[in-house]
Amino acid sequence: MAQIEMKMPKMGESVAEATIIKWLKNEGEPVEADESVLEIATDKVDSEVPSTTSGILVKQLFNEGDVVAVGSVIAIIGTEADNSAPSLAIPAAPAMEIQPEVSATTVQEVPHVPSSRQEPVHQASSENGRFYSPLVRNIARQENISQVELDSMNGTGAEGRVTKKDILLYVKNKTTGNVAVPVSSPSAPAPQVQAGKSEPPKPKAANTIVSGTDEIIEMDRMRKLIAEHMVMSKQTSPHVTSYVEADVTNLVNWRNKVKAGFEKRENQKITFTPLFIEAVVKAIRDFPMINISVDGNNIIVKKDINIGMAAALPSGNLIVPVIKNADRMNLLGLSSTVNDLANRARNNKLLPDEIQGGTYTITNVGTFGNVMGTPIINQPQVAIMAVGAIRKKPAVIETPSGDFIGIRHMMFLSHAYDHRVVDGALGGSFVRRVADYLEQFDVNREI
Repeated sequence: MAQIEMKMPKMGESVAEATIIKWLKNEGEPVEADESVLEIATDKVDSEVPSTTSGILVKQLFNEGDVVAVGSVIAIIGTEADNSAPSLAIPAAPAMEIQPEVSATTVQEVPHVPSSRQEPVHQASSENGRFYSPLVRNIARQENISQVELDSMNGTGAEGRVTKKDILLYVKNKTTGNVAVPVSSPSAPAPQVQAGKSEPPKPKAANTIVSGTDEIIEMDRMRKLIAEHMVMSKQTSPHVTSYVEADVTNLVNWRNKVKAGFEKRENQKITFTPLFIEAVVKAIRDFPMINISVDGNNIIVKKDINIGMAAALPSGNLIVPVIKNADRMNLLGLSSTVNDLANRARNNKLLPDEIQGGTYTITNVGTFGNVMGTPIINQPQVAIMAVGAIRKKPAVIETPSGDFIGIRHMMFLSHAYDHRVVDGALGGSFVRRVADYLEQFDVNREI
């Protein structure tokens, strides 16, 4: 029987690893080509991995919950396709640690040694629930830092997490002998030791009283990630929000005029979202210091304009697909991309790379009838805009002949920004510029 290696597929340029959620096939069961064998998760996206060939699932090389690097062999498929082909021996050897050569930004393919179940070198979270990012775990592998050492580090990140800066400082101090290396002890927990740092106090959770009539629902994996990310964002960035009310009558009238013909010609609807994104992109060109991120004391100015659009899922969770290089698209391209991403988000068909790399985010709270909101920044970005519901309101209209009252289509724009690097002048000017582009929309525009 020929034996075929099944590898963790590449899921995008910025995705280096995935977590195995569930094996859909057991060892010894037959599989067909393109039949799903397991479910995996990266960040907020769950997806299935299909078999590349028909045969028998001979061996599962990782357990559910393991974090596996892209390109690693995750299973062995036996096939009768070619009896003359050399088979892969699977000796009964002890589990081997995978030691990939990595840097802070790259992950190389890991050579596979067939064996019994393989265990990852470092877990995504420790026994006490402490979370470690993929970057921190990769640096730990490269620098031969044990799990015990990792658990002993004092983190300066949100909720005491170990950041890239923390682990690199630990490596430096370890090299110079300025840090005590903890040793695992079965009778006592590893000491929390790191030169020049003290454990930051953690907030104590309030006691929750549950009565016999209350229903307890465990958060699903995505809700846990969202909760974690939102708390981290508020702890990282001092949020300030500026508001502008915009007269979007021209925009509404233009869309009403072209939407029927557009849908008939393009077989898709034109929504307000691509129009909002176009205005935001124009404003980012005028104010490039909104399109940045923060790394310690450094400001990183992003040359690409990648717009994330927050989308509510049927489950009630939130996901943010990203329109890459939005400044290079015309309105037709933006509309097609928005519709495609929104549709695949609702059907859980997004690729992992399609929710990565955003530089600015828009959330449409008007979808739920809200007139305005105070959105939380999607880290590591420094700003986010909420667009409210469009409502008909009486407004003062200025003309050369004098002012008069008219019925206009009005909406609020809420712009939340990181006050560490974005001051009120920039944050307020940016949202005003977005409103200007919306108000000055050309009603005679062709699409």
